[in-house]
Amino acid sequence: MYERSLARLLRRTGRNALVLGPRQVGKSTLLASLRPDSTINFASPRVFRDYVGHPDRLERELDAAPGSTRTVFLDEVQRIPELLDAVQVIIDREPSRFRFLLSGSSARQLRRGQANLLPGRVQVHRLHPLTIRELGADFDLDRVLAHGTLPGIYRELNPEVRASDLRSYTDSYLREEVQAEALVRNVGGFSRLLDLVATASGRILNVHNLSQDAGLGYETARRYLEVLEDTLIAFRVPAWSGSDRANLIRHGKLFLFDLGVRNALLRRPLDRPLDDERGLLLEHLVAVEIYRRLGSFWPEATLHHYRTRHGVEVDFVLSFGRETWGIEVKSGRRVHTSMLRGLKALAYRNPQVTRKILVFLGPRPQVVDGVEVLPFTDFLDLLPG
Repeated sequence: MYERSLARLLRRTGRNALVLGPRQVGKSTLLASLRPDSTINFASPRVFRDYVGHPDRLERELDAAPGSTRTVFLDEVQRIPELLDAVQVIIDREPSRFRFLLSGSSARQLRRGQANLLPGRVQVHRLHPLTIRELGADFDLDRVLAHGTLPGIYRELNPEVRASDLRSYTDSYLREEVQAEALVRNVGGFSRLLDLVATASGRILNVHNLSQDAGLGYETARRYLEVLEDTLIAFRVPAWSGSDRANLIRHGKLFLFDLGVRNALLRRPLDRPLDDERGLLLEHLVAVEIYRRLGSFWPEATLHHYRTRHGVEVDFVLSFGRETWGIEVKSGRRVHTSMLRGLKALAYRNPQVTRKILVFLGPRPQVVDGVEVLPFTDFLDLLPG
């Protein structure tokens, strides 16, 4: 089992927590590792039937619980959003009696059920697939670029089984359960949009073009994209506004939450990453590595991309505190001065940029024309979590 950074954070804080994340990222395993005294799993049909019509049952049961019951784990709580009202009553009445650990796979489903998200009472965290740091000695770059880092899939030693599991995940979860979540009427249109999202992952998003290619109306496509973001299947990296905003492209970039899922949706060969996609995949990997640290581990940080109308581009602009980093990602092992043009142009036009960083696959760090050139793993060492 991989040690999750979020588990260490939750042990340290001891606070009530709601952990959201897509299926199979390890939410239940993580919260179970905190050794709750009582666990109620609403994914069980029997348990669901017991509580769905009587959410106040939870309050009665905890009123009768022995004093040794301190930590209560409610798994898949989005299935019965009304239970959060009962949790609030218990917390407000006896704030030090119980610690609640809650898990869910859909913020949208909670909001759609008009759920009480317990502001000020429960810390909300997002759990993602494994980071490179969590993989530790098991990290293999080609394996990550091809199969992603969903814990159960990455842990599988047989590459053919990993590939089969990934395809099953995309078909049974993304195409069926997320379709149900979206209340999709046009199943074919949603499926086409999902494939197009995979194609667009890591690239600048134009919703109008995406809706036309999928054969959907603009508002329908926009709503489906919101579903993918609410279920944490996709995320956006917005365009940076900076001091040069008049010359900047305003569309954000869209990224799927896991590289293996992206490759499976696109029906890529899953034995190794395609050579002509290696640069795009490495950029995608840097994006998810940074994104997985935002919020719980780096709440003050924001992530953007930079592109001018004249074609000057920098993959990422990372801002936190008084720091602003321009970050360019290259999959080669050597550095050419042409690779530095975007970073130098960004810093020239925006004096608030404090570091110019080029991430590459070479073995040793160096400085070229004022740009820090860092091996991939050295760059990750700069990130918290």
